[in-house]
Amino acid sequence: MAMDAKIGRFFDAVGSFFSGGESIPWCDRDVIAGCEREVAEAATEEHEKQSIMRLSWALVHSTNQDDVLRGIGMLQASLLGATTSPLQAREKLYLLAVGHYRNGDYPRSRQFLDQCLEVVRFIHNISFSCCRHNNGGHCSDPHLIQQQRSGQPELFDGNWQS
Repeated sequence: MAMDAKIGRFFDAVGSFFSGGESIPWCDRDVIAGCEREVAEAATEEHEKQSIMRLSWALVHSTNQDDVLRGIGMLQASLLGATTSPLQAREKLYLLAVGHYRNGDYPRSRQFLDQCLEVVRFIHNISFSCCRHNNGGHCSDPHLIQQQRSGQPELFDGNWQS
């Protein structure tokens, strides 16, 4: 089966999963190899970051346990290594929860899901505060946005602190 067809089948399974279908999105070695090539061929730092996130997603959804563990390691390193926006952190925490769930570590998976929900609450509080400050409008004031960002919680050992 051609690589494009396998990737297409994979994304169809993902779409089916999120639309209430019965298929769980699993990745095989060919999809992971394609993601690895994409990381290696990334021309810009931003493209590389996006490619690494796709690779991490593919790894934690792999049918191979070693790939799942590798994905967990990549995600943990990316959370602790650099400042991450709350939206990026939410996505990484969710993927960590998926990886730990796939490994059968359900309590750890639940901890990451709880942390993911904390990030969602934090994002909601910033949005609410920003809109309230602008009398119900969308926050477009760069100074206010920067002020809100400077109040972000820090991620420390996988825990959000206010």
